[in-house]
Amino acid sequence: MTKMTGAKFLAETVHGYGITHAFFMPYIGPRALMEMEKLGIKRVQSRGEKGAAYMADAYARVKRGPGLCMDQSVGALNLSAGLQDAYLACSPVIAITGRENQHHQQRNAYQEVDHMNPFSAVTKYSAYVATPEQFPTYLRQAFRSAMSGTPRPVHLDLEGLAGQNVIDQEGDLEVIIEEGFSQLPPFRPEAEKEKITAALEMLTQAKRPIIVAGGGVTSSDARDELIALAEKLSIPVATAMNAKAMFPADHPLAVGVPGHYSRDCANQAVCEADLVFFIGSRTGGQVTYFYRIPAQGTPIIHLDINPDELGRNYPTKVAMQGDVRNSLRRMLAMAENTKPRTAWVKRVQELVKNWKESVSDKLNSDILPMRPERLCRELTDYLPSDAILVSDTGHSGIWTGTMIDLKHPGQSFIRCAGSLGWGLPASVGAKAAAPDRAVLAFVGDGGFWDHLSDLETALRCGINPVIVVNDNNSLNQEQGGVEGVYGGRTPGSDELWMFPEANFAKIAEAMGCFGIVVNKPSELSSALDQAFASGKPAVVDVKTHIEGIAPQPYLPKD
Repeated sequence: MTKMTGAKFLAETVHGYGITHAFFMPYIGPRALMEMEKLGIKRVQSRGEKGAAYMADAYARVKRGPGLCMDQSVGALNLSAGLQDAYLACSPVIAITGRENQHHQQRNAYQEVDHMNPFSAVTKYSAYVATPEQFPTYLRQAFRSAMSGTPRPVHLDLEGLAGQNVIDQEGDLEVIIEEGFSQLPPFRPEAEKEKITAALEMLTQAKRPIIVAGGGVTSSDARDELIALAEKLSIPVATAMNAKAMFPADHPLAVGVPGHYSRDCANQAVCEADLVFFIGSRTGGQVTYFYRIPAQGTPIIHLDINPDELGRNYPTKVAMQGDVRNSLRRMLAMAENTKPRTAWVKRVQELVKNWKESVSDKLNSDILPMRPERLCRELTDYLPSDAILVSDTGHSGIWTGTMIDLKHPGQSFIRCAGSLGWGLPASVGAKAAAPDRAVLAFVGDGGFWDHLSDLETALRCGINPVIVVNDNNSLNQEQGGVEGVYGGRTPGSDELWMFPEANFAKIAEAMGCFGIVVNKPSELSSALDQAFASGKPAVVDVKTHIEGIAPQPYLPKD
């Protein structure tokens, strides 16, 4: 044991787990922030608590390791709201807050409300820490919990408005780094041999099997194994949004993203399958279009590291608990080469071909303002081979999920799990995690407005993502619902989804960042070149068509 402050203990511990950036809102643990500076940890002070949580979320996803966000007592509930996305996206974020002294709890203390209930909704572990001596026990458990099984955020509530009763005080503390919990996944159990044998038998006998790969493939870094298994068994692959980069878009077995933010061909293929193999998937409402794709009753095989997910939404014929990468390696070792499923693969390729033909007019459209589909085509052609594509929610998620193809194995994709505006601060977190890679965020103007102030955060901290704004002066995803209520586009309806025209490039320049406007497809490549070369946070304001609305996903007829 060594006599040290809680501040020094925190700094040395997070440094030992490989955390390079701390995202925070003041006023929280300034002594800890000073100790972090000594160790070379970059302190990123955001312009809002939710922004700090979003940055830590994207940082953790790109690093496949823990992210850190911090906030004082009065802003704690704002931070908890920001953890919703990390929770839904299975991101291992460590959240640390201050709290009013215990003696002042439930006594109408100034600015104090309950922390534990809000955080319990968006974390898998939340604990109160009263003294420095308690800190090691709870902090190590926080890392273990965040990283194990299904990764998710955790929370420590430190005594004192700024955590000072823990941070500023000395105690007999020992820094112990459990290195296995610094990278996902910390454990790699293999599915049972008997279960693998049963799964392979079903996959071999099926005439129209399909794989639906989920975010667990990404967390497990199992891209190569997924490709190898699909090829060896001649099985088409659909990828959830969180696994979009895990299977080559131009592979003959690729069918795209299924579910709610989907290509029709992917939903059609999953619906026509006689066996669905969910790999690293929570079979949630988005990837299954609210549990209708595939249809209930379809035979299911399910592999996931978290046994709680097996059979949650679809009864399984074979349930396999295990790490995705190692379990797929075992399956590959045990599997025999399958004769090509010529008829099924041809059918899937026909569905993909038909879908591509159905959207080709929009992908190649020269109409001005630009169609969002054409913007996506240009981005597909432009994205650097090491690019990290960061997507906001809503239409941004639909466009990036369906219309942008990732053509290189070094490209990555992370997306918002629900909160509009996530994309801009998330691109800051992603760039912090991978400073040598090209980070490009795709956001709409509606979401861009929500966290515009964090452009200043990026500039001040020397973190330089490129943000492409799909700028149609609206929240046009809301158009149908609003006009359905009003009976058309009438006075009063417009203000619920339409915005005045704005020049985001000029706003960015006024803040000291790089900004440029794009009006035509031919201008985009040069604009992106300039943005990446600027050495600043960059905004590429692409003027797009307000009628660029995503079609409804495919559902089979009843």
